[in-house]
Amino acid sequence: MSATDRLAQISSQLTSPLKSHREKLLIPHSDDIVITCALRTAHTKGGRGLFKDTPAQDLLAGALRGVIERSNIDPSLVEDITVGSVLPPGGGATEFRAAALVAGFPVSTAVRATNRQCSSGLQAVVDIANAINSGMIEIGVGAGVESMSSQYGPGAVTEFSELLESHPEAKNCKVPMGVLSEKMAKDRKIKREDQDAFAAASYQKALVAQSIGLFDEEIYPLTVKFEDPKTNEIKTITVGKDDGIRPNITAESLGKIKPAFAKDGSIHAGNASQISDGAAAVLLMKRSTAQRLKQPILGKFVAASIVGVAPLLMGIGPWAAIPKVFEKTGLNKEDVDIFEINEAFASQCVWCVNELGLDMRKVNPKGGAIAFGHPLGSTGARQVSTLLTELRRTGGRVGVTSMCVGTGMGMAAVWVAE
Repeated sequence: MSATDRLAQISSQLTSPLKSHREKLLIPHSDDIVITCALRTAHTKGGRGLFKDTPAQDLLAGALRGVIERSNIDPSLVEDITVGSVLPPGGGATEFRAAALVAGFPVSTAVRATNRQCSSGLQAVVDIANAINSGMIEIGVGAGVESMSSQYGPGAVTEFSELLESHPEAKNCKVPMGVLSEKMAKDRKIKREDQDAFAAASYQKALVAQSIGLFDEEIYPLTVKFEDPKTNEIKTITVGKDDGIRPNITAESLGKIKPAFAKDGSIHAGNASQISDGAAAVLLMKRSTAQRLKQPILGKFVAASIVGVAPLLMGIGPWAAIPKVFEKTGLNKEDVDIFEINEAFASQCVWCVNELGLDMRKVNPKGGAIAFGHPLGSTGARQVSTLLTELRRTGGRVGVTSMCVGTGMGMAAVWVAE
């Protein structure tokens, strides 16, 4: 290049407009933390769905086996697996280690459990991303699992000590989710009509997505044992579709359901997340590692945020967490192509979307937890698979996952699809 040409190039660079934060995020770098496989099992109805007889550790083993199969990764290269889960005794640490061995990972692959309530799956994925970024490991899997059929109920919350009971804010941490969500709906004046309309849209979007196969790529089918409740016959079945998605749901039909937590309340079974069983897993490594191993790159992890809110206002978590992750990345809501916000309750999701001023067309385009379930520890990892699959299908690039978190927190993360 001549001196004249070089001067012209420098001049052009100096006078060209600065790249936006979104444009900068789209630029690939060798040290990006990338996702080379992201999948989930189907979500099935807690207590009566097709996974009702499948233990959580078996669901996890299936999802982890799916990662090995779909990615063709040498399992001996995976140094650590972090699994988000909320309900299992002992945090699930023992059975999750065993599940990894059953899935095909060698004894050299470490495993741990983590519990940050409804964001446990996302926390697991972020923990693996951070471990890679720090140099602690080179390749890892962030996963999540929950069998609400076998482990959900009053025993999931321990009794508080006298010390905790004596503190008013601490005491609020054990208020049941439905009750505190009802309190939030009344406090923030969220109309039942708006909640039912949002819930109906979730069902309708999920039904369309399922009917045209938009979930097929992200779901790894599992073959399990199932006891038919009508005949008591034990069958071997393959489960590859969410079984909680209902047809013919409208705001009008939801409007006929009685409130669940207060006679004059607005929250009921039709506008709250379904109790479900399921698992999800995400394989992560640096871009340079993926290129060396010839792993397909689905997208990259950018940043995450965690924030606390008042326990009785648990549902506002995404409203607090999303702006915080925007501050970290320089993004704004217009830069985002898809928001996956967990539908714990229509009330909290409607309020967060409205307060953040989000375009509803960008929120949960394939429906959400109201339509196909919220297996507590799995959801955060499931959202990564759902988001990246839909971004790639539609040509979108930037996505955000977020959720409210029990006891009063919110978490969010930014992802870029490739």
